[in-house]
Amino acid sequence: MIKSMTGFASVTLEDDRTTVSATLKGVNHRFLDLQVRIPPALAPLEAMLRGLVQRRIARGRVELAVSVQSRGQPVVEVSVNEPMVEALAAAMDRARAQGLVTGGLTASDVLRLPQAIVVREQSAEDAVEAAALAGLVEGAVTQAVDELEAMRVREGAFLRDDLEGRRLGLAGTIDRIEEAAVSGRGATEARLARRVDELKADAGVDPALVAQEIVRFAARSDISEELVRFRGHLQHWAALATGDEPCGRKLDFLLQEMNREINTIGSKAEGAGLSELIVHAKAELERMREQIQNVE
Repeated sequence: MIKSMTGFASVTLEDDRTTVSATLKGVNHRFLDLQVRIPPALAPLEAMLRGLVQRRIARGRVELAVSVQSRGQPVVEVSVNEPMVEALAAAMDRARAQGLVTGGLTASDVLRLPQAIVVREQSAEDAVEAAALAGLVEGAVTQAVDELEAMRVREGAFLRDDLEGRRLGLAGTIDRIEEAAVSGRGATEARLARRVDELKADAGVDPALVAQEIVRFAARSDISEELVRFRGHLQHWAALATGDEPCGRKLDFLLQEMNREINTIGSKAEGAGLSELIVHAKAELERMREQIQNVE
């Protein structure tokens, strides 16, 4: 199946206490590169969220961002670093005993010490039920993946139509290459045959050796195997493009094989107009290769 690797989706879900937003963005990449940005309090959910994406997307650079907002009042928690304050009080007592300072350790002294008092505002993620939040986050990400996949499938349909047109065009070009090669081979063999007739008058030339050379030339210029393989690649392409599995990397490999076959055909075959057909086929393969870079 041909699906694009590019797409965007944004989903927002909420309950009576919390709003969760999930954003997914996909672009081209050789493999699956998943980047996840979530609040620290959602760290225990990261593995689950990665699994949601990886089960649906096989290739591309995908960025997942999740944000959480609470509609309730934030809860402030104040705590005292008791070991530190006790150590400071003991140190003050020793300093007073030695006459180095006067007076005791006061509340204002403690408040001025940044490590003695810890003030923490509970985040929205801490203020809601953990299980309910996890369900809300999972639902938002699942819907975002659904929307991203829908966009990738829609764009993939346009790619599939374009590539299918080029595939059919290549099939026609290969037919014309075969016709030109057969015609060119026949003309070359006829020319060589006339040359053999001319050489028969020369007593120093062995006609059998000349005939063997003609046979060798015919074998070297035969492109039937390359044509069969090229047409097989075109049929394999059609099967992959209409299948259920992601096929971008396999189609890229087929393009490499078709390029190899067309290069071999160009080096072996002879015929009028054959060079132009080979150049046209290579240009179409390059256009297809550029399109395939966006196929999952």
